[in-house]
Amino acid sequence: MSRFFLACGALVMASGVALGAYAAHAAKGAAHPEAARLLQTAVQYQLVHGLGILAVGVLARRGSSAWLVASGALLVSGVVLFCGSLWVLALTVHSLGPAAPLGGLAFIAGWLALAIHALRIRT
Repeated sequence: MSRFFLACGALVMASGVALGAYAAHAAKGAAHPEAARLLQTAVQYQLVHGLGILAVGVLARRGSSAWLVASGALLVSGVVLFCGSLWVLALTVHSLGPAAPLGGLAFIAGWLALAIHALRIRT
């Protein structure tokens, strides 16, 4: 499981950097009037949570738990739902409905699951 989250986190980070570079240019011609702000928010959240996914992968090398796996899965889901919906909105002016709020909830739940994992570790 650790290899999956390490690879996933690295891909989230790499795509965050690439999308950030793209956003610097795409926002100028984007359909949504707030495209630059939306894309900046998407990239920021993607990079921050990519680090969280990497942390889950590193922690999983020492021993996994259901809480740790849930944390990684929720953080990945949050990136797809929250960041993805902001990208779609900024570039097409089409809302994906509740995707962004659900992604935000996934982020929160992912961090809480990581906290529970940390509190349950036996030393």
